[in-house]
Amino acid sequence: MQSNSNIQRVKNKLLVMSGKGGVGKTTMAVNLAYALSKKGFKTGLLDADIHGPNVPKMLNLEKEKLAVKGNKIIPVNIRENFKVMSMAFLAEKEKAVIWRGPLKHKLIRQFIEDVDWGELDYLVIDLPPGTGDESISISQLLNKITGSVIVSTPQQVALLDVVKSINFSREMNIPIIGLIENMAGDIFGKGRVETIARENGLNFLGSLELDKKITESGDKGKPFIVNNTYDISKSFNKITDRIILLSKQKKRKNKFKKTNSIKINNLALKDEVCWYKKA
Repeated sequence: MQSNSNIQRVKNKLLVMSGKGGVGKTTMAVNLAYALSKKGFKTGLLDADIHGPNVPKMLNLEKEKLAVKGNKIIPVNIRENFKVMSMAFLAEKEKAVIWRGPLKHKLIRQFIEDVDWGELDYLVIDLPPGTGDESISISQLLNKITGSVIVSTPQQVALLDVVKSINFSREMNIPIIGLIENMAGDIFGKGRVETIARENGLNFLGSLELDKKITESGDKGKPFIVNNTYDISKSFNKITDRIILLSKQKKRKNKFKKTNSIKINNLALKDEVCWYKKA
């Protein structure tokens, strides 16, 4: 079921995931991709959340339109070395996407095969919360995933679900780069995500304090990592450096084989989903 498209020109594929919504996963994915591009890496960001695509909002790209060249979709370019693709570029802003698994699988396949990603050092994939259709499709369609970055807040209700993301990665044979603790501080607590990482033999990538600058930056469509003077930016730069280092290590050690232990049923459709007109 793996895709043999031009995605093979991507050196590293990173899944950013969380067991529960509202923990800042998309914020982490957006800032990770932006930070990688700032460090000179050719970077792509795929917003794989079909029902709630928020990446364009956080990058001030809501008015952008996609272009087509030949039979390939051209992703939106923010910087010379930073490309973005999202369902938000295709659907009406306030229209609900009411799709079952097979349709979502078809669209994700198009995001992978029909988008001209070109040569990339990193493709950061922002998955929707949980371990549903989109996560399964991405995991099965992509070959040689570098690893997953799992985001959680420190409170108990979020920690219950972060273990599910850990187990999902392991069952799908996806190396786990590590865990990020977001929104740490007096309100949600601190240090619990590091404890979960240690108990599961995983890397703890770092902790980010609950900071209104994160919310303000996202609302303005400007990643907080753009401002290097923020303490939160300095902390996240360290997390990014750890991800870069661990990605290299995982690639060297990655001897995992893809598994079909989790299968997607009823994929046969009469009409292929296509959001653009091929030449």
